[in-house]
Amino acid sequence: MPVVVVESPAKAKTINKYLGNDYTVLASYGHVRDLPPKNGSVDPDEDFLMKWEVASDSKKHIKAIADALKDDPALILATDPDREGEAISWHLEEALRSRKALKKDTPVSRVVFNAITKSAVTEAMENPREVDQDLVEAYLARRALDYLVGFNLSPVLWRKLPGARSAGRVQSVCLRIIVEREMEIEAFRAQEYWTVKAQLATPRGQVLEARLTVLGGEKLEKFTIGDETAAELAVQAINSRDLTVQSVEAKPASRNPSAPFMTSTLQQEASRKFGYGARQTMQLAQRLYEAGHITYMRTDGIDMAPEAVTAARDAIRDRYGASYVPEKPRIYKNKAKNAQEAHECIRPTNLAADAGTIGVSDADQKKLYDLIWKRTLASQMEGARLERTVVDIGSADGQVMLRATGQVVLFDGFLKVYEEGRDDVVDDDDKVLPQVMQGEPMDKRQVTPEQHFTQPPPRYTEATLVKKMEEIGIGRPSTYASIVTTIQDRGYVRKEKNRLFPEDKGRLVTVFLTNYFRRYVGYDFTAKLEDELDDITAGEREWKDVLARFWRDFSAAIAETADLRIGEVLDKINEVLEPHLFPPNEDGSDPRLCPNCGAGRLSMRTARSGGAFIGCSNYPECRYTRAFGPPGTEPESGIPPEGKLLGQDEGDNIWVHKGRFGPYVQRGEVTEEIKKPPRQGVPDGWEPAEVSLEEAVKLLALPRLIGPHPNDGVPIWANIGRYGPYLKYAESTSFKGGINANLETIDEVWEIGMNRAVQLIDEKAASRGRGRAAAKTLKELGDHPDRGGMVAIMDGKYGPYVKWEKVNATIPKETKPEDVTMEMAATLIEEREAKSGKKPARKKAAPKKKAAPKKKKAET
Repeated sequence: MPVVVVESPAKAKTINKYLGNDYTVLASYGHVRDLPPKNGSVDPDEDFLMKWEVASDSKKHIKAIADALKDDPALILATDPDREGEAISWHLEEALRSRKALKKDTPVSRVVFNAITKSAVTEAMENPREVDQDLVEAYLARRALDYLVGFNLSPVLWRKLPGARSAGRVQSVCLRIIVEREMEIEAFRAQEYWTVKAQLATPRGQVLEARLTVLGGEKLEKFTIGDETAAELAVQAINSRDLTVQSVEAKPASRNPSAPFMTSTLQQEASRKFGYGARQTMQLAQRLYEAGHITYMRTDGIDMAPEAVTAARDAIRDRYGASYVPEKPRIYKNKAKNAQEAHECIRPTNLAADAGTIGVSDADQKKLYDLIWKRTLASQMEGARLERTVVDIGSADGQVMLRATGQVVLFDGFLKVYEEGRDDVVDDDDKVLPQVMQGEPMDKRQVTPEQHFTQPPPRYTEATLVKKMEEIGIGRPSTYASIVTTIQDRGYVRKEKNRLFPEDKGRLVTVFLTNYFRRYVGYDFTAKLEDELDDITAGEREWKDVLARFWRDFSAAIAETADLRIGEVLDKINEVLEPHLFPPNEDGSDPRLCPNCGAGRLSMRTARSGGAFIGCSNYPECRYTRAFGPPGTEPESGIPPEGKLLGQDEGDNIWVHKGRFGPYVQRGEVTEEIKKPPRQGVPDGWEPAEVSLEEAVKLLALPRLIGPHPNDGVPIWANIGRYGPYLKYAESTSFKGGINANLETIDEVWEIGMNRAVQLIDEKAASRGRGRAAAKTLKELGDHPDRGGMVAIMDGKYGPYVKWEKVNATIPKETKPEDVTMEMAATLIEEREAKSGKKPARKKAAPKKKAAPKKKKAET
C-alpha cells in the first residue's frame, strides 16, 4: 500500500475516508525542517548554501513515515496546493532520502487538490506529478531573504536601539504603515464646518428631511459654512423665504454582488462582521478545509470552477426561485499576478449545504462557513434593482436650495442573501420619500444647523491593514495573518477595540529603519521584490540571482551602520520626531526648553524595557520627565517633576516620585555619595499623589521580617514585589531560592502573624509535591470512539482542556468549551500525543504486512 503524507491528522482522517484501506495516510504535522536560528544557516559566500535542521518534534513523524515505507515502498506527497505545501513535500523527500528511507527506485509522486472531497481527491490521485521545482525555489528564495534580513538587521537594532527585538523583510514594512498612520492622526488638525437640515411638510402633511445645498445662489462646498454665525445666517435665509418643489427626478439603479472570497477579502469581512483577527479567521478556515467543507483557504483567486457555478445556480433556484438566477453565469477574473497563489476562490464544497446541515458544532466555524456560503451564492445571484429619487426644493429667487434624497428597493436580488460590510460608516439614502410633485409648496416645520469637525484618518484594523498590504503589493495570502500577528507578538503594536496602535518601541524601530535602511522598508522596493519572487514561481527568474542582487546592496548597508553610536541614533530620532515630540509653542518660546528647571533641553530617551520617554538634559539635578509623545498626551499628575516632599523621618526627607517604571517613594536625595537612596514602588491601587508620610515610611521599611520558622529557624519575610504582596521563606528576599507564597491583600504585608505565615509557606511547600488542586470537570463527552476510555472537558488553572486517560490537550482560545464535540476532542488528543511524543495505544500492533494496524496508524 502506498504511503500518503499530508500536513495534519485532521486532514489525514478526512482523506483516509475517501482512500480506504488501499493506502496508509500519515501526517507530517507541518514543516519538518527549518533553518536553525543561528548565524551561518544561509551562507552567501557559499552560493547561498542553506543548512537545514530537522525539528526535534518532527523526528518522530519522519521516523513513522520511514517505518511505513519499509513495507510500502511508494510515497505520495499530498500536502497543500501552494508554495508552502510544495516546500513541505520537498523537505519530506529530502529528509527521507538523507536517512535512506527512500531508495533510488522508490516511486515518489506529488498530488494536489483544492478541496478535500471524494471527487477532488480521487481525481488528484489519478493525475500525479513531480514536486514543482519552481515553487520550491520560490520558497527557498523567500526563506533565505527572510533569514538574511532577520539575522543581519535584528542585531543592528539590538546594538543601536535598546529594547528593540527584531526586524523582518515584510513585518517592518507593515509596521511602518501603522506608524505612519498614527503620525498622520497626531498631525491632524480638526476643521470646523456646519450643515443645515430642514424638516419640510408636503401639502398632504407628510414630512421629509432635506439638506441645504445652495446659499446666496452659490453651490455649497464642505467648508462654506465655517462657524455658528454663518450657520445662523443660513437658517435665517431659509426661514425668510417660501419654498416650493423645483424638481423631482427618479432614476433606476442597480447593485451587483461582490466576487467570491479570496484570502484577504475573507479576513476583511470576518473582521467587519464578527471582529475576528486574521489569525483566528485562518485557523477556523483551516479546520473547515481539513474537514472537507470548503476549498483551500490561501488564495488570490476569485474564479469558480464551472461545476461549482452550476451547483450555485441550482441551489439559488431551489431556495429562492428562478427570478434570482441571472440569465448567464457571472464570471470573475483573477487579478493575481502569480498563478501559484491564484487557486479557485474560497467556497463551500457542497453549495446545497448551509451551515445548519454540515454537521459542525463549533459556533465560530459555523459562522465563518455561513459567511462563505452566503457570499458564494450571492456572487451568482441576480443584481438588486433600485429606484433613487432626488427632490430639489428652493426659493423663487434661487438664493436657497435644499435637496432630499431617497431610495427604494424594487427587487432585492442578491441582497436577499448577503450584503458586504463596510470598514467605515457612511450615510445611507435608503429612506423612502413621500410623494411630491413639482411646483408644490413645502411647509417649514424645523430648520436646524449642525456643527461638525473633520475627522482624522482611522487607525487600521487587522482587516484594513491586510487590504492596505494587498494594495501596496506586499505579503501574500499565505503570509498576511502571520505578518499581522508577528508585529503584535513583538510588542511593536497593540490592539485595542479591534484597532492597531503602535507602541513606543515600534515607532522608534520604524524611525530608525526609515533613516538608516530606508530602501529596505520602502513600499515600492518590497513590492518589487515580491514580484521578483513571483517570477521565480513562474520559472521566469533564477532564484540565486535575486538573492545575490539583494545581498550585495543589503550587506553594504549593514556595514555602513557598524560605526554608529547610540547617541548618534538618538540624536537622529530626536531630529526626525521633533515636529511630533516638540511642536511649536503658541507664544513662540523654545518647545524643547525644560519647563521645570528652565535651563535643560528636552530630548527623547530610551529605557531598557524598550519604551521611550522625554527627559531633561540636566538629569539627575532635574528629574523632569513626560510621556513619549507631544505635550499634553500624558494625564495630569499631582506629583511635580522634582517629586513631592511628604515630610521628614529620622532626619531624612521622604519623597514620592514619578519614575519610568511607575511611582515610588524615596528616603533622602541622590548625591555624589548616595547615588541610589532607598526606594520602594507604590503598590497598584494606591493613588501616588495621595500617599502619606506614614504610608511612605511603612513602604520604605520593607521587607518586613516576620520571624524565624519554628521548625528550622529560616526567616520568613513579607514584601511587595512586581507581582504584588508575598511571603518569602529564605535567608533574605534577594535570595533566588526558597519558597514564595502570595498574599491576598497589601495590608497583610504588615498585619500577617507567624502562625498564618507558617501555614501559607507550608501549604506552598506541600503543593510543590502534590501538584495543584484537581481540575473541575465541565462536561463528559463519553468513551473515545476508537480507543475507549472517558473523554472529558476540564476547567484547569490555565483554561479549559480535553482530558483522556493521561493526555491533556488544550482547547484553542477561540473555541468555547461547550462547543467541543467528540470528533474535535479526538483530533486535539491526537495532536497533543504527537507533540509530546507519546504513542497511541493502537500503534502497538505489529507493523509488518498487516493492513489494519497501518489503517489505524493513519488516524493518529
